[in-house]
Amino acid sequence: MGLDRTEDLGGYQPELGDPLSIAINLRDRSILRTVERAVTERNVMLAFQPVVPASRPERPVFYEGLIRILDDNGRIVPARDFIGAVETLELGRQIDCLSLEAGLKLLQERPRLRLSINMSARSIGYPDWTRVLDTALAADPSIGERLILEITESSAILMPDMVQVFMNRLQNQGISFAIDDFGSGYTSMRYLKDLYFDILKIDGQFIRGIARSPDNQAVVKALVSIGRHFDMVTIAEFVETGEDAQYLRQIGVDCLQGYYFGAPTIRPRWEPCNNARKKAG
Repeated sequence: MGLDRTEDLGGYQPELGDPLSIAINLRDRSILRTVERAVTERNVMLAFQPVVPASRPERPVFYEGLIRILDDNGRIVPARDFIGAVETLELGRQIDCLSLEAGLKLLQERPRLRLSINMSARSIGYPDWTRVLDTALAADPSIGERLILEITESSAILMPDMVQVFMNRLQNQGISFAIDDFGSGYTSMRYLKDLYFDILKIDGQFIRGIARSPDNQAVVKALVSIGRHFDMVTIAEFVETGEDAQYLRQIGVDCLQGYYFGAPTIRPRWEPCNNARKKAG
């Protein structure tokens, strides 16, 4: 899956072989080489963003662990520059492995921490990913009760039958699942009914500025209703203002995540995670 460049170019689509097309192609190749080298050298880390209960936002219910790829100079390579390109490659599976490994290590070190880690549905059948998870659970089964795996809506719909079997097996080991970027337009209600996600994370495009957007308000109210019907904890992503946070509390969103409550950081201020609802903490 490549990145759509047309927005950056004001709708202009360069012809194959023209200077702009060649420059973009060379840049993309350079970024992929940088990512490949970082993964080979394990030059990665997690950044952590708090997810807070809407009713008590001063105390995170869990943290989302976000993978960060570092270049040769120790600078973070923006995820938007490569994440689409690696989704269908083995490189994407290797990134998922490193992300899971880092998250599991932290859960072993901090027995009161609850953490979510992102993964692609394409990693379900990847042997190294499975080995990382099974090894950690064998060493400490309690880790499963504090681990949330986030799968994007677009990824889950690619192989719903496989996702269903995978989720059923790991939920029996205490692991929770979140459907990420929900509302982006891929999931049919039939798949959502069959997959039994524990957490529904509402796509941020509907959250930004929601307090002043009747259209977004209508969409999010519907998504919250869907979450309640399927007994899922609802989380609003990309909450950036107090006004938006207040509106989301009023309509019954369970948890909030975004820059208003904390940006992703590699040096989080850890807090106990005791006040979560059963499925989210």
